[in-house]
Amino acid sequence: MGIQIIRRYSLLFLLLLNNGYVTARQNLSLFFTPPDSLTHRLGDYRSPLQFYDGRWVKTPADWQQRRTEILTRWHSLMGQWPPLLKDQQLIIDSSVQQKGYVQHHVRFRWLPNEWTDGYLLIPDGGGKRAAVITVFYEPETAVGMGGKPNRDFARQLTERGFITLSIGTRAASKRQEFSLYYPSIERATVQPLSMLAYAAANAWYVLAKVPEVDSTKIGIMGHSFGGKWAMFASCLFDKFACAVWSDPGLVFEHDPSLINYWEPWYLGYHPKPWRKRGAITPENPAYGLYPRLINAGYNLHELHALMAPRPFLVSGGAADKIERWEVLNHTIQVNKLLGYTHRVAMTNREKHDPNPESNKLMCLFFERFLQSDTIRTP
Repeated sequence: MGIQIIRRYSLLFLLLLNNGYVTARQNLSLFFTPPDSLTHRLGDYRSPLQFYDGRWVKTPADWQQRRTEILTRWHSLMGQWPPLLKDQQLIIDSSVQQKGYVQHHVRFRWLPNEWTDGYLLIPDGGGKRAAVITVFYEPETAVGMGGKPNRDFARQLTERGFITLSIGTRAASKRQEFSLYYPSIERATVQPLSMLAYAAANAWYVLAKVPEVDSTKIGIMGHSFGGKWAMFASCLFDKFACAVWSDPGLVFEHDPSLINYWEPWYLGYHPKPWRKRGAITPENPAYGLYPRLINAGYNLHELHALMAPRPFLVSGGAADKIERWEVLNHTIQVNKLLGYTHRVAMTNREKHDPNPESNKLMCLFFERFLQSDTIRTP
């Protein structure tokens, strides 16, 4: 059923788009509604509209209290962030004129004790522009320097008029440590995936100070590892106006190839020597926070709900198939309570890797929500 629905949605979209019947402001409507068979499915997930003490959210004011409760609980579980680094500027080390835009190599502090570098792409021409932060294992891929097909998200978005900032964990990835550890990898007090979100929040602050950037219209996106990063960043930091999560693994599942939140560079941090990478087995158990989250019944749909009413798109692949609508329906319920529709979207492809069609839809999502006045933050 899933593959048939994917093909039906994709082919219908391309037919309408290629024949001019769908405009840049209308074309995503197909992907904001689950198939009829999934419309009312909620799975076995604890509703984010229910307080931890059992009370139910009945009003938007109740939701603000519940939202604070979720955010507070997850920060207490994952570890409290250090103060955000709000008063710094991007340092430009070099600049290269590309076709239609300037590519700056930049530096800034993303942790209190650590600098990073990346690429700032600014289209030619004047005026304030919307912007998108892209996140991955390193910053080169998103600007088209990594040699990986269909992952040059920053370059594609800049060619459509967006300012983009590409960042990544280059040094940690080379060491096969992948993530960020604070205050040190020996004694991290915050789960690494949460620290990635913290680093992205600091990237928001430096990008917002770029004179050409409209700070009310900054989004974030990433694929796979970057999809997890973008998901946690946008859910935990509400200044991101919208987000695209490409096949991140929307919920906890014991799939060693695609989900793996139990690894020590995500939510299963423990001091080295680390567990052997791969599936959870009796001989190779998970450690740290992850098994505690599972045993206590937590799942990531609670974080998704923190996006409401900010829009997000799940660009689903092998990890997040169309059946994931039963998870996303929980956030749709929150948006409905708040008086919003068409804020949760999902597109689907068969494979994990992005492709030209999924990239086109990602770009159109950002055009719809960052190049218009439809954003309202909580």
